[in-house]
Amino acid sequence: MINLLSSLLHLFYPHTCEGCGTDLSNTEEILCLSCMRQLPVTGFQHHTNNPVARIFYGRAKVLQAMAAYYYVRSTLLQRLIYQFKYHRREDIALFLGRQAGHLLLQSQWIHEITGIVPVPMTAARERQRGYNQAAVLANGIAAVTGKPVINNILARTDQRTSQTTKNRLLRWQNVTASFMLKASTLPSGQHVLLVDDVITTGATTETCCRLLYDAGASVSVCSLAYAHH
Repeated sequence: MINLLSSLLHLFYPHTCEGCGTDLSNTEEILCLSCMRQLPVTGFQHHTNNPVARIFYGRAKVLQAMAAYYYVRSTLLQRLIYQFKYHRREDIALFLGRQAGHLLLQSQWIHEITGIVPVPMTAARERQRGYNQAAVLANGIAAVTGKPVINNILARTDQRTSQTTKNRLLRWQNVTASFMLKASTLPSGQHVLLVDDVITTGATTETCCRLLYDAGASVSVCSLAYAHH
């Protein structure tokens, strides 16, 4: 199914590099090899005590955490993320999900994962965007790792209000109110991988982790990018 989707998407998008515009060879997809080397790989999959993992210390019970790339403004990666979030470039999200999957396979703990859970978005936002980019990233990871995607656990509501005048505690409570479990419990022994596109403060991820943990699952985290400060 993933291969069929990739083939269909290629019919609608030019087979040129999204980074430099050169023609891609038959073995290249989305980016040429030269532009692939520009992506700022973190290497977090090799280190348990990495910056993404440290976000959750004392906040949520997360077994492992990583991000595939550093998120830096005005870079190729930022442009790619912008394309799949705001210009319906689902093929880019699927491609980057597969790249994240290859990086995850370099870790020791990916083999403990029993399922992949994408961070949900509201139904209204998903209709507007055309898809949930976290779910497409999760599909890309699944295509490489062989782990199943689980879409029926978490849901996002429209209850969140403006964050502008809120302090950190109120912001966290605001985010918490916007997520819910679709099922109160999960099968015993589940170790799920929570997937999102960009992680910054970790408030959204933390909320989802707490819900999954309360439902009986062990949780690890994979973000496509880490926006460090």
